[in-house]
Amino acid sequence: MLILECPYCGVKAEETELQPGGEAHLKRFGPGSSPEDFEAYMFARKNPKGVHFERWRHAYGCGKWFLAARCTATLEVFGTYPAQSSEPPADLVNKIKAKRPEWKGWK
Repeated sequence: MLILECPYCGVKAEETELQPGGEAHLKRFGPGSSPEDFEAYMFARKNPKGVHFERWRHAYGCGKWFLAARCTATLEVFGTYPAQSSEPPADLVNKIKAKRPEWKGWK
């Protein structure tokens, strides 16, 4: 079972208290975009085996969205951070690189 810490209220919550929201840091395309860009936004996801960045909502707590870095193979959670972040915090990236030297980065 995943246990994620909400960066807003500080509660460590089991995944049953949270709502998953898919991949984090997606560039959103809407009206006026090319059909290829919109299709990529709607349907193309990385879905890696390894480190992945995801959106989560503290559904049965403060109700806020936040982002989490975790390993899809081992379910290890590296950390969480506010949803308004355009990229993962440097300390979180360094923590992941220290544990997974082969990791290529978040982009």
